[in-house]
Amino acid sequence: MTVRIAIGIEYDGSRLCGWQRQSAPPLPSVQGLLQTALGRIADEPVALKVAGRTDAGVHATGQVAHFDCSRDRGVKAWVEGSNSLLPAAVRVTWAAAVAEDFHARFSALARRYMYAVQVRPVAPAVLAGKVTWSRRPLDVAAMHRAAGYLRGERDFSSFRAAGCQSATAMRRVRRVAVRRRRGFIVIDIEADAFLLHMVRNIAGSLMAVGRGEHKPKWIAELLQARDRRLAEPTAPPDGLYLVQVRYPRRFSLPRPDKPQPPPFIV
Repeated sequence: MTVRIAIGIEYDGSRLCGWQRQSAPPLPSVQGLLQTALGRIADEPVALKVAGRTDAGVHATGQVAHFDCSRDRGVKAWVEGSNSLLPAAVRVTWAAAVAEDFHARFSALARRYMYAVQVRPVAPAVLAGKVTWSRRPLDVAAMHRAAGYLRGERDFSSFRAAGCQSATAMRRVRRVAVRRRRGFIVIDIEADAFLLHMVRNIAGSLMAVGRGEHKPKWIAELLQARDRRLAEPTAPPDGLYLVQVRYPRRFSLPRPDKPQPPPFIV
C-alpha cells in the first residue's frame, strides 16, 4: 500500500542552490535536504514533487510538495521529526495525507510571489540576501500603473529566460500590484503558473519604470513585442518569495487562506 503525503515548506534560499537537487552542487538544494530528512523518517527513499521550482537565492514561505511512501508516519513525525534533521534554513510547516490524485504541481490553481525592494542610500546588512536594494528612489505609483498591463492571459515571451523549457509563453496573471509595506516596496503577483525567471524579469523592468527610465505603458509595448532583448536585466533573487500556492478545496490542505509574506513586511 502506498500513501501520498503533502507538506508545506518554508526556506531561506540565501545559502542554497535553489529547489532542484543537483549532482555536484556548490551549495545544498532544498529538495536534497528535504529528501534526505524525510527519507530517514519514512525509512525508505522518497522523491519530492514540488509546486514551483525556485532558483538559487529565492525564498519561500508557502511552498508545497508531495511524496509517496509505504506508510504514513503521522503529522508529528513528518513535521517535528524532519525538522530535527534539517538545517535552520529549511522547515516543514505542515503535513497531511492526501488523495492519490493530488499533485503538488499539476493540481495547483495558482502561485503567488512577492518581491521586496528596500530603497535607501546604503545597502542593507541585517536583511542582506533577504531584500533587493535600490539606491535610487522608485516611483511606486508609476510601477503600479505599469504592472496593470500584465493582468490577464498574455504571451510573456519578453519576460521569459532563454533557458525556459515551457512549451508556451502564454500565462494568465490573476492579480498584480505594487505597494509600499512597512517601508519596503513590494511587487505582489499571482498567476496560474510562471515561466523561468518571469517574476524577476518583470521586477527588473518595473523598477526601471520606477526610476523614470520608461513610461508605464512601456510594459504593454514589451508584451506586444514578445522580445526578451527589449526588456531590462533580470532582477536579483534576494527579494523574491513564493508566498502561496492555491489548490481546489476538495483536497482539504491545511493551508492558510491568505498568503504568507516575509515577516519584515507584515
